[in-house]
Amino acid sequence: MSNKEIMPKQKHMGMKRKNAISNFFIYFILIVMVVVWLVPFVCILLESFRVEKTWQVGYVIPHEWGFGNYVKLFTETDFLKWYGNTLLIGASAAVLQTIVVLAVSYTLSRINFKGRKFLMNTCLVLGMFPGFVTLIVLYRVLSDIGLTGPNAVPGLILIGVAGSGMGYYISKGYFDTIPRSLDEAAKVDGATKFQIFYKVIMPLAKPIVIYTILTAFMGPWGDFMFAKYIANGSSAGMNVAVGLQYMISSPGNISKNYTMFCAGGVCVAIPITILFMCLQKYYVEGVTGGAVKG
Repeated sequence: MSNKEIMPKQKHMGMKRKNAISNFFIYFILIVMVVVWLVPFVCILLESFRVEKTWQVGYVIPHEWGFGNYVKLFTETDFLKWYGNTLLIGASAAVLQTIVVLAVSYTLSRINFKGRKFLMNTCLVLGMFPGFVTLIVLYRVLSDIGLTGPNAVPGLILIGVAGSGMGYYISKGYFDTIPRSLDEAAKVDGATKFQIFYKVIMPLAKPIVIYTILTAFMGPWGDFMFAKYIANGSSAGMNVAVGLQYMISSPGNISKNYTMFCAGGVCVAIPITILFMCLQKYYVEGVTGGAVKG
């Protein structure tokens, strides 16, 4: 075998060895990250089944196992009420926000009108301000119309939907990737703008629709600061995050309700985890598709 034949093989073997080493370190770092992220969740899961003591202890694996914490959670607290409030807020936000965001995104992507650039730039600038800046003003407005305390759920839905159109960026980017020739062909066939949107664009936009639904549902599910502020200490108006914090906020309650609190955390995590795992394919497609063009 000549030297000319040996050199490419050696180069190829060197590249394979280099790739194998780099892949090893990449996978090692990813495994470490997964372990770091999962350890707290595993600890909470194990603590939720501990029945020998209700306060924090120095070990993770329970000495006695049982479902007593889950039974107490559902029978001795307003957890079902908080859970129902959260489901209502999340479902309402998922439907209404999706309609608003997709409508705004499609309009800004497909229709040229006077002030379009100014509107987009204004939304971009306003989106840079943190939400808590308007906390006091929003509370005052909701309080004046009676949507705080026990009536906090409709108030949270209203606030969540009212400004959702400003989050059009990813959806608009996805619509920009759909060829405009489809719109022109549909117009030639006599389709209206709504028919083009509903019958032509929407079937092609399934990933971004599911992405929008998922993000709109996850937002209220984990909302705490604004939800706590609006609930104003009323159990009837709390979502599940505020309710669980309320369970352990009083002095001495954390020692009595710690394991029950962990059980509540598991109940909160299960549905959103299942939902995300089932829809993660479309979530990724929506993010990557919407990031192609702005």
